[in-house]
Order: sequence, then structure tokens, then C-alpha cells
Amino acid sequence: MATNTVLRLSGTFSQPLSCLFRHQWKVTVVPVQRTFSKKTNGTGPQKTSSALVPYRNQSTDVAPAPEKKPYSPFQGPFSSKAEYALTRLDDLLNWGRKSSMWPMTFGLACCAVEMMHFAGPRYDMDRFGVVFRASPRQSDVLIVAGTLTNKMAPALRKIYDQMPEPRWVISMGSCANGGGYYHYSYAVVRGCDRVVPVDIYVPGCPPTAEALLYGVLQLQKKVKRMNTLQMWYRK
Repeated sequence: MATNTVLRLSGTFSQPLSCLFRHQWKVTVVPVQRTFSKKTNGTGPQKTSSALVPYRNQSTDVAPAPEKKPYSPFQGPFSSKAEYALTRLDDLLNWGRKSSMWPMTFGLACCAVEMMHFAGPRYDMDRFGVVFRASPRQSDVLIVAGTLTNKMAPALRKIYDQMPEPRWVISMGSCANGGGYYHYSYAVVRGCDRVVPVDIYVPGCPPTAEALLYGVLQLQKKVKRMNTLQMWYRK
């Protein structure tokens, strides 16, 4: 049996300032009793309390370790050693591609501001190997950020054709996905997928930098599942 004390302050609050300066405070000692019982559930003794602030029972169980997934999405069975070797080469090739994505600096409308935000120090796209390039000859990702008009569509297609293979397209924002607010406008393309093939759609008007970051991560997962050499071997 253990006994603790709690100090309780009380005073006349009709005149707060006079109460403070004249020290008209009363101190009351309130005893608090705490009882402890030794109960075991196989994990050791536990404490039970009847105090105002009871003890928090802490578990001594160890959380199970998460299951470690293999890096490669291509898991057997393999028909031959050659197929296994080509699978590991595909893993190495996909690792290099997904870790060095260089998008084209191609902003069309207000979504480009969020794309610049994604490139800033707060989200730091460089840590994912994503670096903007100013030349389509050195880019492998095209982020269509904003409203695509009929006048800009031929330029978009020309830039896409100048990019080397393999190349991917991220449609960013509602306007690029399907026209957005300007869906019924005579001058707006109702979806950039009518001009270039799209791999990842990022919804929003405008989507946040986190949404674009998530879209890039989804594109990296897609690149990780490419089977270039395996398809060549099967042909």
C-alpha cells in the first residue's frame, strides 16, 4: 500500500488581482491511495492502480518483423538458365532506368507551378534520380503539366518524337487528362492521350507536388516490371 499527496490550490477569485498580490491562497492536502497487485499473464508481473492517473500497461511483446519481399518482380519458375540470366539482366536494366528518370522541362499552364514545387528543396526530386533536362534528346519522361491546346498539340508531338526510346509520359492535372474546365472549349484538346500515349495519370486541378511525386513513384514501379530482354529472348 502506497500513499501519495496531491496539493490543491483554492482562493477567492472574485477579485483576481487582489488574490494574487495579497497571497490569499489555501493549500489543501488530499491523500491518494494506490494499490498494487501482482498478477501475471505469462508476460511478467503487472501493476494495477486506483490513482487519479493510472499506470499505462506497457506490452513486453516484440512486434513481428515485416516480411521481406524480393526486389525482383520476376520470380520463377524458370525453364532454363538462359531465361534466369536474362531475367536478372532485365532487373539490372530496369534498376538503371527507374533510378535515372530525366523529365523534359515542358510546362503548359498552372500545373507547371506545382511541377516546379516538386523540383524544389521541400520535396527534392533529385533523391529519386529525377532531374529535369532542357533537351528532348536527353529526356526519357514527358510531363504534360497543364492545358493542351490545339495550337500546341503539334509541338507536343514533335517533342515526344525527338525523345529517345524508351520514353514515358505523365499526364498531370485535369486539363491534360481530359480537358478539365475547358473540356467544351473549341481550342482545347480533350485529353493529351489523343496526341501522345500516356503511362501515368495524375488527377487534380492542380494536383499537389505530393501527387506528382506519387505519380513518379508509380511510374518507377511500372518501369521495374519491364521485360525487354525476356521478350527479345521469346521472339
